[in-house]
Amino acid sequence: MVGAVGLQTVLGFGIAYLISRRTHGRGVLTTLFLVPMMLSPVVVGLFWRFMLDAQFGVVNSMLGSLGLGQVEWLTRQRTALLSLIVVDTWQWTPFIMLIALAGLTAVPKYLYEAASIDRASEWFRFRTITLPLVWPLLLIAVMFRAIEAFRLFDLVYILTNGGPGVSTETLSFHIYKVAFLGFNTGTASAYGILMVLVVIVLTQFYLRYLNKLKEG
Repeated sequence: MVGAVGLQTVLGFGIAYLISRRTHGRGVLTTLFLVPMMLSPVVVGLFWRFMLDAQFGVVNSMLGSLGLGQVEWLTRQRTALLSLIVVDTWQWTPFIMLIALAGLTAVPKYLYEAASIDRASEWFRFRTITLPLVWPLLLIAVMFRAIEAFRLFDLVYILTNGGPGVSTETLSFHIYKVAFLGFNTGTASAYGILMVLVVIVLTQFYLRYLNKLKEG
């Protein structure tokens, strides 16, 4: 969750910032970047499973053409979790980008005009105008993505099935194993309730921080 959401936030905001600075082709670029988010997680998982296949995958074929060795992306502990983060980032970075782009386009133009009159640098305008105004909206996007990543199941089931071992086993996938493979529905139900309670408590703390930020 931390790796995927952190990477998505950085990439999403960066892409949104670059798109917001364009005057032509902004709509086309935004639509192209939104395509991965429109796909079903199952389709995305199968798509990347074939691409990351150790023997017949496109990624290893490209590495082989560059003279690099093949990598077992989904069957080794060091690369399986990294592959899961990359796939989740590929699909859901557009979500962060879309919300960040909405915030960037809503920033009043007169603030930048006043900064230009004062001959403020680009970094100064970004640090004192752009980021503070977009930051609350970006935090809301991070909250939604963190909740989704916390209960991730689809990509884990399709790509790694929780393996190798339990290196990519999320809490949602563990509940699935306990309930449907171990036939222990009582324990799985307790895990599910605890999972919901954890999300509710963390969300409340997060919303309090957002309210303080809004009041400040």
